[in-house]
Amino acid sequence: MEKTKAKLKPHYVDNKKFLQAMVEHRLKCQKAEDKKRKKPEVTNYIGECFLKIANHLSYRPNFINYTYRDDMISDGIENCLQYMSNFNPEKSNNPFAYFTQIIYYAFIRRIQKEKKKKHSRNKCNKEKEKIDNENSVVKWYSLPCEKR
Repeated sequence: MEKTKAKLKPHYVDNKKFLQAMVEHRLKCQKAEDKKRKKPEVTNYIGECFLKIANHLSYRPNFINYTYRDDMISDGIENCLQYMSNFNPEKSNNPFAYFTQIIYYAFIRRIQKEKKKKHSRNKCNKEKEKIDNENSVVKWYSLPCEKR
């Protein structure tokens, strides 16, 4: 019996095209900086790559079950845009790995923020319940005996 070869799926982000787009954008930024002009806008292709990386990363088992996945994706894309200028093609020719790490840690930070928020909300609710219970007991004791 002959083994069938697994179908090779194309990657959702072509690393070579992504690297080329990053190099071009970096050159445009350097030219704008030399002329003391505003930085150019990020190309649609680079933005799509950030979005695809964030979306696919959010489907990993350690991120899939969070209700705030959209916030995680938004944070990841925002961080990519923020740290985009730090990517140096001379040091690394793998922008996919670089931005995947940025998005991964953005996801981790969002999860930590949400856990803190949840903890403080639960703590506040417990305090409120405690106060409500104390008030109801005081009201009950303050009623005359025949109305109890």
